[in-house]
Amino acid sequence: MEAFLISTGIVALAEIGDKTQLLAFILAAKFRKPLPIIAGILVATLVNHGFAGAVGSWVTTVLGPDVLRWVLGISFLAMAVWILIPDRFEESDAKLTRYGVFGTTVVAFFLAEMGDKTQVATVALAAQYHALFAVVAGTTLGMMLANVPAVLMGERIAGVVPVRLVHGIAAVLFALLGVATLMGAGKALGF
Repeated sequence: MEAFLISTGIVALAEIGDKTQLLAFILAAKFRKPLPIIAGILVATLVNHGFAGAVGSWVTTVLGPDVLRWVLGISFLAMAVWILIPDRFEESDAKLTRYGVFGTTVVAFFLAEMGDKTQVATVALAAQYHALFAVVAGTTLGMMLANVPAVLMGERIAGVVPVRLVHGIAAVLFALLGVATLMGAGKALGF
């Protein structure tokens, strides 16, 4: 349950103001069909985070416990810094309209998530918790918690959410997770 809750919270916070949330705003404004956009976000996230979680689980079989602890701890600290760097959104990320609303959303979200903060976080969280399903379910729920309101309420909420504050909170959480990992918090989990 801890893996699910931490994964949900961290990704939901990290996603606010992220380029994929900006993509959700743009797709909602462009197509004005929330249900296929939300379904596309869900499918793209499940596939992308499922793959990322599998990579995170695999990493635990390749690296020894001490090396893994350092890699994960440093990764979480790097995520804390990375979350403070504002994302840039390329308008070309949303120009796939020949696939329809659902297809455009799936392709655009999947591509936008490649190498994104939340994908990297999913890899690290899956390695940290050895709970592939719980982590993928949590990171996917976190993505949906951040992006569904973006699709449904669009520009009305864009100016209300203090993105800088939310990113600061997420950075602190990543930093705490990194320090705890480096100090051996994961020893009970086998690393």
